[in-house]
Amino acid sequence: MSATRTQLDADSLAILRRALEKLDAGFRALPPFESAPVDARAMETILLEAAGRMQDNFPYFHPLYAGQMLKPPHPIARLAYALAMYLNPNNHALDGGRASSAMEKEAVAELAAMFGWKTPEFLGHLTSGGTFANLEALWVAGQLAPGKKILASEQAHYTHARISGVLKLEFEAVACDDHARLDLNALEKRLQAGDVGTVVATIGTTATGSVDPLPEILALRAKHKFRLHADAAYGGYFTLAGNLGREARAAFDRVGECDSIVVDPHKHGLQPYGCGCVLFRDPAVGKFYKHDSPYTYFSSGDLHLGEISLECSRAGAAAVALWATQKLLPLTKGGEFAQRLERSRAAALALHEKIKNEKERFVASAFTPELDIVVWAARGKDLAESSTRARRIFHEAARHDLHLALAELPQRFFAPTGAGDLARQYGTLACLRSVLMKPEHQDWLEPIWKILTAAAS
Repeated sequence: MSATRTQLDADSLAILRRALEKLDAGFRALPPFESAPVDARAMETILLEAAGRMQDNFPYFHPLYAGQMLKPPHPIARLAYALAMYLNPNNHALDGGRASSAMEKEAVAELAAMFGWKTPEFLGHLTSGGTFANLEALWVAGQLAPGKKILASEQAHYTHARISGVLKLEFEAVACDDHARLDLNALEKRLQAGDVGTVVATIGTTATGSVDPLPEILALRAKHKFRLHADAAYGGYFTLAGNLGREARAAFDRVGECDSIVVDPHKHGLQPYGCGCVLFRDPAVGKFYKHDSPYTYFSSGDLHLGEISLECSRAGAAAVALWATQKLLPLTKGGEFAQRLERSRAAALALHEKIKNEKERFVASAFTPELDIVVWAARGKDLAESSTRARRIFHEAARHDLHLALAELPQRFFAPTGAGDLARQYGTLACLRSVLMKPEHQDWLEPIWKILTAAAS
């Protein structure tokens, strides 16, 4: 870590100490007791060993890490999470986390407001991550349309097929178009065959960041009467960005018309893992969660979050961290949080443009990045050679501290760019992928490009 970063972390620890003193002051009226003894020297030895072990990681916090979807939590999220852990609240029932449950409800209401939903006109809560949030959305969908199929793009996250299997719901993948979006013709043809209960629209695929054409899917819903779920786990926060393309903007403007939405604060929301969120437009779906507990829900007549979630014990610290972050960085268009997203998209557009102009070494994707993910191929006479070169570039760049990712994608995502012999090939190839989700990536684009082109040479 740089000296500047170390100093910032030291400053943040002083803030945490003052916050802990205030927290402790609220419990000073209690009679004193002796805590179980701890061996401070042994703890320090083990913690230093853990720090050494943790060095065997990629530098996720640094702008030269531009590979997978790993975004460092905001300092206030780390501090708020650590502060809450001294009490270790459980947001399942109010007995376990009164304050953190209230903070969760406030934070979730702010997330819902991004899509135009207001309390009490929706139902929602945090989860341990996007996978469980999507599971809850599809579970409710299965309750409303038992025995009917779930459809999603072949570029949708693989967990939708897995979740459907867990829920004993039939799942079908629908073809995508050359922009990695759900193909509307293929979808309508499948809808005409009937027996479809739910369609999943992916608002930011994890491979390419592509946004399914939501306005057109909504038109098909009006015609074919299916339930529509928006998997915005990755892309949801980009609804606040002011520099989206026309088609992506049109999709984000209508996410609030979906029946359910998933968004992950532990992706672009600057939160530690794990923190997902599921939202339902109709609060009446809460009836499916009803269950009896002989000891859990009798301390208060107020809503316990465990009464509207499938998970039981769940970290209240995640809610405290999210609440604190949204107080510091409100979810408003034009605000500091939104500007961070805009910088990430600007970096992706700039990198894509550089790749397009470097025709000797690279083949740009046929589509402009819709969010902050860039995919491109290495130039080669066929798919095998292109894939081999991409893997070599990946490893060579890592030797110079630039960490990218590899993805296996259809050749047709690249051929229309004039890929020479690649245009006459069919199948998939290994390509390079970069997730520019840190706002600092915009400033680091030239160093990234210098290492990338050197690695390709």
